[in-house]
Amino acid sequence: MRKGIHPEYRPVVFRDRAADYAFLTRSTMTSERTIEWEDGRTYPVVDVEISNVSHPFYTGTARVLDTAGRVERFERRYGKGGGA
Repeated sequence: MRKGIHPEYRPVVFRDRAADYAFLTRSTMTSERTIEWEDGRTYPVVDVEISNVSHPFYTGTARVLDTAGRVERFERRYGKGGGA
């Protein structure tokens, strides 16, 4: 690898504010804010809006859409068309 063209790859803490969850991983992201981690060291912290802990797909709290209701509402509004 050429020197000086790649961003620094270092440990960074990602924090999901919605779920009050944080995890330490390696990344090239930078941040002015820092946090003291469980090991006593200080790392840059990046706040994220959603992670696997708060995402509806992973938590099983995904909403089921009422597609039948949508179809009926469409048909009431525009009629049952059919045919060309």
